[in-house]
Amino acid sequence: MSIFGAAVSARLFSVIRFESIIHEFDPWFNFRATKYLINNSFYDFLNWFDDRTWYPLGRVTGGTLYPGLMTTSALIWHTLRKIGLPIDIRNICVLFAPAFSGVTAIATYYLTKEIKDSSAGVLAAAFIAIVPGYISRSVAGAYDNEAIAITLLMVTFMFWIKGQKTGSILYSSFAALFYFYMVSAWGGYVFITNLIPFHIFLLILMGRFTSKLYVAYNTWFIIGTVASMQIPFVGFLPIRSNDHMAALGVFGLLQIVALGDFVKSKLPPRKFKIVMIVSLLIILAIGIAGLFLLTYMGLIAPWTGRFYSLWDTSYAKIHIPIIASVSEHQPVAWPAFFFDTHFLIWLFPAGVFLLFMDLKDEHVFIIAYSVLCSYFAGVMVRLMLTLTPVICITAAVALSKVFDVYLDFSSAIDPQRRNLTSLLSRLIVSGTFIFYLYLFVFHCTWVTQTAYSSPSVVLPSTSPDGSMALIDDFREAYYWLRMNTDEDAKVAAWWDYGYQIGGMADRTTLVDNNTWNNTHIAIVGKAMASPEEKAYEILKEHDVDYVLVIFGGLIGFGGDDLNKFLWMIRISEGIWPDEIKERDFFTPEGEYRVDSRASKTMKESIMYKMSFKDFPILFNGGQAVDKVRQQAISLEDVGTLDYFDEVFTSENWMVRIYQLKEDDPEGRSLKEVGDFERAKGKLTKKRKITKPDLTLRV
Repeated sequence: MSIFGAAVSARLFSVIRFESIIHEFDPWFNFRATKYLINNSFYDFLNWFDDRTWYPLGRVTGGTLYPGLMTTSALIWHTLRKIGLPIDIRNICVLFAPAFSGVTAIATYYLTKEIKDSSAGVLAAAFIAIVPGYISRSVAGAYDNEAIAITLLMVTFMFWIKGQKTGSILYSSFAALFYFYMVSAWGGYVFITNLIPFHIFLLILMGRFTSKLYVAYNTWFIIGTVASMQIPFVGFLPIRSNDHMAALGVFGLLQIVALGDFVKSKLPPRKFKIVMIVSLLIILAIGIAGLFLLTYMGLIAPWTGRFYSLWDTSYAKIHIPIIASVSEHQPVAWPAFFFDTHFLIWLFPAGVFLLFMDLKDEHVFIIAYSVLCSYFAGVMVRLMLTLTPVICITAAVALSKVFDVYLDFSSAIDPQRRNLTSLLSRLIVSGTFIFYLYLFVFHCTWVTQTAYSSPSVVLPSTSPDGSMALIDDFREAYYWLRMNTDEDAKVAAWWDYGYQIGGMADRTTLVDNNTWNNTHIAIVGKAMASPEEKAYEILKEHDVDYVLVIFGGLIGFGGDDLNKFLWMIRISEGIWPDEIKERDFFTPEGEYRVDSRASKTMKESIMYKMSFKDFPILFNGGQAVDKVRQQAISLEDVGTLDYFDEVFTSENWMVRIYQLKEDDPEGRSLKEVGDFERAKGKLTKKRKITKPDLTLRV
C-alpha cells in the first residue's frame, strides 16, 4: 500500500501547483467523449457521429476510437453515484491516471515475482511507481489512453507468464481478457499481439515446446482474437492486417509443431528429423508466399506508414510528413534515457545479462521485450513509455541480486569466519546502492515536479521580480471563443489545437488531432501558406468564420505556429506540389527567416501576417525582436491585412484570432475597401496595445 500511495501522490503535483484540469491535446477529446458517454447510452456512444469536427465532413466518432478509457471512467462515475458519491466527471478523469498507476505498481510486483522473487518484485513496483518515463504520461490530468494502457500491459503480461509457466487455461484466459481490455483502450495493443507470438516462436526455436505452451498460447490467441474483433474500430483487422499476421502464423506453426511432436513419438529419430526439416521449409515458403499474395490481392491490409517509419527513420519525413511532424514520433535523444530512468538505465543491461545466465522460459520473454523495445524507443520517443516498465523489471532483478549478496552479513560476522575486509566491502557496496536509491527518488521527484506536471494549456512563467506567474492565454482565448461567437461558428486552426477548441471552446473545427484525413489537413496548411486573397477564398469555401494562430515571439514560446509552419507547407506540398513549394519560403541562401530577409512568399502568407500583425507597435513602432527566432521584425515587413479582422489577442499575445470579413455590398474587393479606408484615415485601433512583462520559463 505504501508503494501504491507513492505512485498516486507523485502524480499530484500538477493539481497542487495548478488546479484540477485536463492536460495536453488528446485528453481533451477523451474528456469530451466521456461526457457524451455519461449523458447517453453506450449504444448511442458507439454510433456517435460528431458533426462539430472535420467540418464539413464530420467524423464517425464511435467507430473510430478505442472506447476502453471512456467506458472505464463512465463506469467509475456511475458506481460512485450509486453509493452516494456524486463526484464530478472532470475530477474522475483528472485523477484517473494516478489511480491506475498504483494498480500498475501492483501488477509489476507480481510479474517480477514470477521472473525472480518477491524482493525483486518490491523493487520493480517501487521503481515503476515513481520513474519519470512512466509518470510523463500518467500525471493527474493526463487523461489519455496510455493512462490505462500501461496498467493493462503489465496485467496481461503477468497473467501470460503465469499461464505459460503452468499451462493453466484459467491464467491464459485472464491474459486474453485483459488483452481484449487493452485492445479496447489503446492502439499500442499491437505490441502485445506480436510480442507474445515472438516469445512462443523463440521457445520453439530453442527446442522448448511443451504441452503447457500449447495450451497457454491457443487459449490466449483464440479468446483474445475473437474478443478483440468485437471492438468496432478493430473489427476484422486481427485476420486481415499484416500487423496481426505474426500471431496467426505462430498459431498455425504451433499446431504443426504439436503434430510433429506426436509424429516424433511414432518415427525413428533420423526419419523424423528429415521429415521435420522438409515440412518446415515447405510450410515456411508457402506461408510467406501466401502472405505476399493475399496482401497483393488486397485481402490483407498492408503495413501502415507508422510501421515503416519504425524501420526507416527517414520514411515518414519523405512519404508521410504529417507523421514526422509530431514531436513524439521523433527519435529519442540519448540524455532522455537518463532523464526518464536515472540510474536504472545502466542497471537495465545488467539485469538482462543475469536473465541470460539463467534463461528460463519467462526470462526469454523479458529479454525479447527488452531488445525490441530498446530499438523502438530509440527511433520513436513516444515508445519510451513501453520501454520503461521492462527497464524497471530488469533493473530490479539486477539490484535485488546485488542486495542478495551484499546485504547478507551472516558469513562476514560469523565468529568462526570473521573477515573485516569482507564486511567492509559489503557495507560499501550496499551503502553505495542505497545512496543511489536516494538519488533516484530525489531525481524522480524533481523531474516530475518541474518537467511533467505543467498542463500545456497553462504555462509557468517568471515575473520581473523572479516570482512564479502563470500564462493562461490558451484558456483565455478558448473562453473568448465560447462566449463571443455563434454556437455554429467554424474555426480554422492547425490540427494540434482541434481537440482543445472542441473541448474548451465548444466550437466546430475543420481539423483536429485525429489526423485521419491528410487532404483536409493540407487544406488548412495551404490556406495558412497562401496570400490573403487566395487564403480568404479557400476558407470561405469551407464556411470558416474565424482563424486561430499561436504566436510565441513575444514571450519566447517555441511551440508556436511559425515553428510548425514548415510542416504545414510540406503536408500541403504533398497534395498540391504545383501550387505550394517549400523552397519558396526560404531565402536564396536556403535559410528559414522571418525578418526583412524573409522571402516574398513567406511575408505574403497569412500565417506570417497574422502572427506579426501590430507586433512592432509594442516596441514603439520600431524593430521588434522575435524571442523564439531571434530576428528583428519591422512594420514594413508585416504589411497590412485586408481580408481579415483581428478580433482577439490574448494577454501575452500567444493566441490570436481573426474573423473573415464580409463581402463588400458595393462589389468592391476587400483590398480595395482597405486601401480606400486607409487613404481616408478611417482605420483606427480598436484596443489598447500593451506589452506584457513576462518571460516564459523553459
